[in-house]
Formats: sequence, C-alpha cells, structure tokens
Amino acid sequence: MTLYLIDANILITAHNGYYSTNRVPEFWSWLLHQAEAGRVKMPLEMMDEVKEGTGDAEKDLLHAWLQGGGVKATLQLEEDVDPTRVQNILDVGYGQHLTDVELEAIGGDPFLMAYALASPHDRCVVSNEISKPKAQRANRKVPDICGQFGLTNCDAVGLIRKLDFKTAWATA
Repeated sequence: MTLYLIDANILITAHNGYYSTNRVPEFWSWLLHQAEAGRVKMPLEMMDEVKEGTGDAEKDLLHAWLQGGGVKATLQLEEDVDPTRVQNILDVGYGQHLTDVELEAIGGDPFLMAYALASPHDRCVVSNEISKPKAQRANRKVPDICGQFGLTNCDAVGLIRKLDFKTAWATA
C-alpha cells in the first residue's frame, strides 16, 4: 500500500479553490477516512504551514477544521524525521550554504521529501507545485527534487484519482 504524504498546499489549494471545508465537506471527510486507513498522512512540519489568524474568514475555516475534532491527530504522520536526510535534501536538492532567506522560502518541503526517503518504494509526495527544471536553489520545486532523489510524486488531482474520491452526486 502506498502512503501519500501531503504538502500544506494540498489543503490550502483545495480549501481556497475547489473544495472549501464549508462547501464540500465530503472531500474533507474522505481525506480523514484515507488518513485513518493509513493511506494519507501529513508531516507536522507541513501542518505548521497552514497558518491561523489570516483575517480572511475563508482561510480561517481551514485552520479551524485542522484544529477541530481530532483532525490533526488523525492526519499527522507519527514519525521522527531523520535530520541527515533533511540536510541531504537541502544540500543536494537545493544547494549548499543556503541563506536564512532561502531557507525561509523553502519552508518545510525538505522535511516532506525526507519522510518519503524513509521508504521510497511505498511513499508518494503529494504537492501542487509545478515543475520548473531550470530553477535553482530556493526556487527549486518539489517535483524536480523528487525526481532527483527518485521519489514518486503527484498533485492533488493525481491523489484524488488514485484514491478514487467521489461526491454523493458522482455515485447517484
């Protein structure tokens, strides 16, 4: 069974775009069902990227969902990351001697990929970032670094297709 490790942008994009927590609750229930079954998890470092208190009522709904009803405990990947894997992703994937500004721009992505490297044959990184093969250092994108390290990756649409999300309307 493949474990899909999701980036913060999966939740943020889904909520802000096509599956708002208050408009398509089936998606969020399905996501939790997949997490309970051990098919989808989110590293703590990625959860921390879903910020609260934006002042935007729509975005605050996402944070409220993440904090409510055992969601965080169900969705969170319960593993410790190997710091040498994180450093390797940074040094080889992004570049050596990164500045604080570059590290801030990169965010938690190296952690996401380091968790995938713990078991690369049965883990898939899920991110909505779009490949930009010519980008360098902090501008590199998750799909390109996954490719460099031999990690499987997909976007939200790929996850939805692979795990067969359907609304009640689709099954009627």
